[in-house]
Formats: sequence, C-alpha cells, structure tokens
Amino acid sequence: MTKRPNSDEYNPSFSTYISLVPEGDIETILQEQIEETLHLLNGISEQQAYFNYAPEKWSIKEVLGHMADAERIMAYRLLTIARGDSVSLPGFEENEYVQSANFNRQSIKELLENLHSVRQSTIHLLKGLEEEAWLQKGNANHSVVSVRALAYIIAGHEIHHRRILKERYLEAEAFQTL
Repeated sequence: MTKRPNSDEYNPSFSTYISLVPEGDIETILQEQIEETLHLLNGISEQQAYFNYAPEKWSIKEVLGHMADAERIMAYRLLTIARGDSVSLPGFEENEYVQSANFNRQSIKELLENLHSVRQSTIHLLKGLEEEAWLQKGNANHSVVSVRALAYIIAGHEIHHRRILKERYLEAEAFQTL
C-alpha cells in the first residue's frame, strides 16, 4: 500500500510525522530509512553515544532506545487494528519509558541492532497484510487511527529523530570534541 493516509485516519498531532514521509512504497521507504539511520550512527563511539546536547535532553543511546520502543508500540497498535481487534489501545509516556529502561547501560551496538531488528519485524508485519487491512481503523490513545497511518507514523517518527540526531547531536561542537 503506497497511498498516504487521509487526515481523518489519525490524530492531527501526528501530521508532522506523516508529512515527513516521501512519496513511494512505504515498505521500501521503511527499509531504506533504517539503513540511512544505521549508516549515520554506525561510526560513533561508546563515549559519544552518551552525549546529550543539553542537560535535560536524552543521550544518543536513549534516543535510539526510544525510537525502538515507540516503533514496537506503534507496530503493536498496527497489528491489533489490522487483525480487527476493537480494544481501545493505551498511550504511553515516553519520558517514563526512557527513564525506566536505562538504555545507557546497553552498548551502542546493541541499541542499533535492536532498532534494526524492530524495523525488520515491522516490515515483515506490513508485508503480510491484505490490502483491506491497511484501511482498518481502531482506537489508540483515545484517537482514531488506521493501519496505513500507523505505518506512516512509524516512518515519520524515525525521520524526525534522525534529523534531531544529525542536527543537534552529531553536528554539535561539543560532540565533535569527544
């Protein structure tokens, strides 16, 4: 399914993420973008991976852990809705998830492998969907969302965080001195 979701398929708060996703086949986009993210971060050291650009901001490791957690949650929502389950799915508090996960105890290599594995799982899930499943709608975090929108939210969320990693972390003068 390559058609971008309509605005009635998701909460307006996700419109920024969805607008970041280029035109094209979403499965291909998801595969290509994870390779871009891995390429961007593969060369950073353990010391650099602890970097945060401001005291209250997450480290690079925490950003990667958050990206994997958020994708897992969105993929679970996608699976649940695609299978026709009408349960109202809960939201999650990203800061609490990051704080309790202690991603800084994991190596940068482990976090990148985890993110890659989560993405491969998401792509396999999408490949197995029938055409009509993409249009299924359900309720997540008190909002209507479609399977198709969730795939785009996953893609847009990664683009958003990759941009932040590049611009605020990797290009920061303090990062360059590590």
